[in-house]
Amino acid sequence: MRIDGSVALVTGANRGIGLAFCRALLGRGAAKVYAGVRRPEDFTVPGLEPLRLDVTDPGQIEAAARTASDVNIVINNAGIQAGPSLLEGSLDGARQELEVNYLGTWAVSRAFAPVLAAHGGGALVNMLSVASWRSTRRFPSYAASKAAQWSLTNALRVALREQGTLVVGVHVGWVDTDATAGIDEPKTDAAEVAARTMDAIARDEPEVLVDDVARGVRAALSGPLDLLYPTG
Repeated sequence: MRIDGSVALVTGANRGIGLAFCRALLGRGAAKVYAGVRRPEDFTVPGLEPLRLDVTDPGQIEAAARTASDVNIVINNAGIQAGPSLLEGSLDGARQELEVNYLGTWAVSRAFAPVLAAHGGGALVNMLSVASWRSTRRFPSYAASKAAQWSLTNALRVALREQGTLVVGVHVGWVDTDATAGIDEPKTDAAEVAARTMDAIARDEPEVLVDDVARGVRAALSGPLDLLYPTG
């Protein structure tokens, strides 16, 4: 679909990948970009229209769908990483991850599906992760929430096909953001994630494998289990 002249909404837009998505949309000629943020009064990035949107708040989601009733691109980017390690720590963070990453994406997608339908179908983009396909002992609950979000993305892809909505899943390894500042691993720039996603929207491609990590794990899904979880 055409990004030039489109109207878009990005959730979790205040920084990192979300802000990169907003800037990429403007750079590709979007006519208007709503930046979904928890505190619009503190958001002052030029060229964007701040929109109060906590993806765990049904009232705010409904209000956002009324205000942004002109969108034809919705990017579900809002997400958190707050869970415990596998064998210790409170499960409260894991519940929060499911609430934001999985249920928040579901709620926003539900609210905006009819909006997209009214504008010819448009595109619904879900910011996923390589963790959708490979779990770790360090971040098991985050991976579980992303796996659930990937499953939801596939269900939405089937359900929204009849209304002409392109559903895009974006997978990547570590991304260079504030959230990963303490992680000593190779990272992809957030602008690269956004650029590859814009390319996929423009080419009507349903899946984005941003880096070699995502491409490798995706390929390994069809192989034996020890490709992803070595036993030796």
